[in-house]
Amino acid sequence: MTTKTSDVHLSVWLHGVRLDFAASAPAAYAFMQEHRARHYVDAATVVPGSAEGLPRLPNERLYLEPFKDPKGVQWH
Repeated sequence: MTTKTSDVHLSVWLHGVRLDFAASAPAAYAFMQEHRARHYVDAATVVPGSAEGLPRLPNERLYLEPFKDPKGVQWH
C-alpha cells in the first residue's frame, strides 16, 4: 500500500461532523477533488502534521485508480 512517510492527515466535514483519516497524498488529493465537486469547497482539506494513529480513508485504493466520470472526463 503506502508508506507512513507519504501519508497525510485528511479532514472531511460531512453533515456537520468532522471525520479525520490517514491517506496517501495522491488518494487524498483525488478524494478532495471529488468531494469538493459535490460539497462546499472547504469540505475536505489536508491538515498539517502527522497522520499517525488515524484510521485509513475508507476504500482509499479506489481513489488511486483512474476514474472516468459519466461525462467522459478522465481523472488522474
